[in-house]
Amino acid sequence: MHTPEPIPFAPDWPDPAPRFVRLDLPPAPALPLRDVLAPRLAQWVEDAAEAKGAPPDYVFAALLSVAGATIGNSRWVSPWRGWTEPPVIWSMCVGLPSAGKSPAIDAVLQPLRAAERPLREAAEAELQAWAEKAEVAKIAEAAWKEGVRAAMKAGDKAPDKPNGADAGPMPHIPRLVVNDGTIERLGAILARQPRGTLQMRDELAGWLEGMARYSGGGSDRPFWLEAYGGRGFTVERMGREPLTVDRLTIGVMGGIQPDRLKSLLFKSDDDGLLARFLPIWPDPAPLRRPEAWADEVLIDRVLARLLSLEMVNDDEGTRPWVVPFSEGARGMMDDFREAVREWEAGTDGLLLSFIGKLPGLSARLALVLALLDYAADDAEAPREITVNAYGRACHLVEAYLLPMARRAYADAATPKADRAARRLVTLIRDQKWRSFSTRDVMRLDRAGLASKRDLDPALAALEDGDCIRSVEAPPRPQGGRPQRLYSVNPALLAGTS
Repeated sequence: MHTPEPIPFAPDWPDPAPRFVRLDLPPAPALPLRDVLAPRLAQWVEDAAEAKGAPPDYVFAALLSVAGATIGNSRWVSPWRGWTEPPVIWSMCVGLPSAGKSPAIDAVLQPLRAAERPLREAAEAELQAWAEKAEVAKIAEAAWKEGVRAAMKAGDKAPDKPNGADAGPMPHIPRLVVNDGTIERLGAILARQPRGTLQMRDELAGWLEGMARYSGGGSDRPFWLEAYGGRGFTVERMGREPLTVDRLTIGVMGGIQPDRLKSLLFKSDDDGLLARFLPIWPDPAPLRRPEAWADEVLIDRVLARLLSLEMVNDDEGTRPWVVPFSEGARGMMDDFREAVREWEAGTDGLLLSFIGKLPGLSARLALVLALLDYAADDAEAPREITVNAYGRACHLVEAYLLPMARRAYADAATPKADRAARRLVTLIRDQKWRSFSTRDVMRLDRAGLASKRDLDPALAALEDGDCIRSVEAPPRPQGGRPQRLYSVNPALLAGTS
């Protein structure tokens, strides 16, 4: 008689609650490109996207960020007295590696680098001449110091310092775009370049995760929170004098993959940094050979005209020209703020933070759109934000940017206990835990799970959702309160290796 093989014990597990392991992605909204841009510039965006094999959404996002950073501190916008906004717009292109994020960004970034090149070459020539002058000045200063010492020794009057002993300030090399600059490096640039600059991050995930890795946030975080608002900031430098920047204004642009964004949403408690980005996550472009090519002359002229905008230089120093809202646009802002209040109802977390920033964002967008009109169509520089410009900005927010944020931040637009539970699921998968204790979780000091107050609702939600089960812990030899142990539903680990 055949003896059956022993079957190892395995507890029966129902399927885990879907809301903790997957989430239906809201559809991507249609980009209202021709509703918000002038016809020639809208056509340029479409042609550039086709040439790069990418959705026009990415090119449009890059255009907003590059234009905002290029305008920089030359123009700010003011809906009314006491409220000003810089034109800085941070964009995050979300998509798989094959989605065409980098080529689409390059469609706008490469012309910006081309615009920077002659400025750099002229400054480098000035720097070379200055270096020669500085060598002569060093010799003249050494001779003067010798003369001073000799005069002091003889009891004579010390000679005046000759003009040739001072070469003057070292010329600044313009940086319209910076890749992965440290805050010390960016502070040094902006101390000499009051207009501002653009930070390009090919992959935003590592940069954002670096500032969200621990509950405290990291030392770079305050710098970037201020850089979005154009506020004054003092950069401390090791072993050197600190640098104070009157208006810290830096655009940020880059790409991120959906899985990295999802992981980031669950690993951090955002203090508003992530909510400052426009997440742009369109459907992929169809695969086909391009039949259109972007008008390079147009984008070059647009950037040149934006760069020609100057700051105010007067007795108060160097500062932005402030473009006010018209009275009609102010009335529209009142209505828009009422709409924002309605959108906030029933929302929390990251999406609530994003929605709360929409009034300021709409003002920034109105300024950038008005100045793009000026740059693309040889119009006059706007003296006020009109109903037309602000209306287009509001339409862009309501029809496109808010639905896009709901799509990108869907994983974070959930009740607090469920968000904590999803963070815990992500942690379980990252650590490949088949069982764990509360001490294991809290030892990792993950934001949103680092205290008993945060962790207990997550554990309860996952138990109710059949994702984990409480198991009896063996008594400790030394006595005391036993550990809280949990086993993990194997379905949570499916696909991890």
